[in-house]
Amino acid sequence: MNDSPDAEWHDEPTDWDQPGKLPRTRGGSDPGTLGSLNITAAATDPELLDLPWHIGLEDWPAQYLAALPRGISRHIVRFAHLGGSVIAIKETSEHVARHEYHMLRKLRRLDVPSVEPVAVITGRKARDGTDLDTVLVTRHLKFSMPYRALFSQTLRRDTLTRLIDAQALLLVRLHLIGFYWGDVSLSNTLFRRDAGAFAAYLVDAETGELYPGLSSGQREYDLEIARVNIAGELMDLSEGGLIEEEIDPLATSELIMDSYRRLWAELTDQESFDLNDRWRVNARIRRLNELGFDVEEYAIQTEANSSQIKLQPKVVDAGHHSRRLLRLTGLDAQENQARRLLNDMDAYRADNNPDVDEELSAHLWVTQVFEPIVRAVPRELGRKLEPAEVVHEVLEHRWYMSEKQDRNVPMAEAVQSYLDSILMHRRDEAAIMLTADTKTMDILGGGARDSP
Repeated sequence: MNDSPDAEWHDEPTDWDQPGKLPRTRGGSDPGTLGSLNITAAATDPELLDLPWHIGLEDWPAQYLAALPRGISRHIVRFAHLGGSVIAIKETSEHVARHEYHMLRKLRRLDVPSVEPVAVITGRKARDGTDLDTVLVTRHLKFSMPYRALFSQTLRRDTLTRLIDAQALLLVRLHLIGFYWGDVSLSNTLFRRDAGAFAAYLVDAETGELYPGLSSGQREYDLEIARVNIAGELMDLSEGGLIEEEIDPLATSELIMDSYRRLWAELTDQESFDLNDRWRVNARIRRLNELGFDVEEYAIQTEANSSQIKLQPKVVDAGHHSRRLLRLTGLDAQENQARRLLNDMDAYRADNNPDVDEELSAHLWVTQVFEPIVRAVPRELGRKLEPAEVVHEVLEHRWYMSEKQDRNVPMAEAVQSYLDSILMHRRDEAAIMLTADTKTMDILGGGARDSP
């Protein structure tokens, strides 16, 4: 993302090379109806002026809209095409839009999983001169899904557990950087598949605030909001028959409390041990690495006339496996995907190149394992899953095939079997599209509050 200072653009006659101005487009919206728009954005997107900002969002013509699921919201939210991507547009007040826009920009700079803010647009007027609400524009997260779109018939218990674990991890990451969310819910989160688990992304930062640090009271209040909201969301699903009957919404909502507190304790608690047990320093760091965190700084305290050592992580940073995979291969993947691919890469090196350094062996793995699998996916199936998720699933599929058939199944055979028996029957997740009637769309829609 471009972290340059925001540009203020105004819709008035201007040339392409005039700094700080967005040029008038040819075609698209009628220039005479745009009025005096004010656009605050981090990067120029000239296509923004092709959209009908002189029309209330609820009445936008279908030709501009993208068929993505949306739910009941206290704001009007629509999805639209912008260049080669899809954007989410939310009508709100100017103060709220600007606050959320700048908060999302800060979170992106801090490398927190969140949607990308595109622009805030004010000064909208209808043809009859009526003032229209300010809009916040964010970019839709490709391959992401609202939690309500993650089921076919009913949402299973293990899927719910993985979603809640992902939500807890996201909340921990936010609290570590001092972000108080204020409206934690599954509805305000998008999820990406992550090697059998899920990665959670913050969507709605309307009520969020960034502080130098959070008190335990602030963290616990955010956690309580999460528990209450998740319980309500699961009750709605239960009443609609959309989760397994034996799932207790209240008991299930408690899972986020346990998951959050276990992870927070592992990341922040002080640990005391005997001087002779210094190996526990490295053991603690390895545990955090397995959880996907790097320890950038920790404190060790010894006491006079005592054999006790106190260890406390001070600065931890998520993305341990993702960074290692990116460093070795240039591949950008979710944390669990990266862990799975790194395991296969290490096994490949042990089996084929034990005397070759790690960087060279990683390059060979990319060219001989990763890329051939990705290239084998037909174009028409390319929108089903992210490439890293496809490779993970192929590796899992090959392992199960080999175990079942009691032989080492060749990779080419495993890939073809996976394409024919699994991937072909998956829905496209590059942009989840639902063709159900309006009532079902409301039930399935993610972001029941404001969320794309």
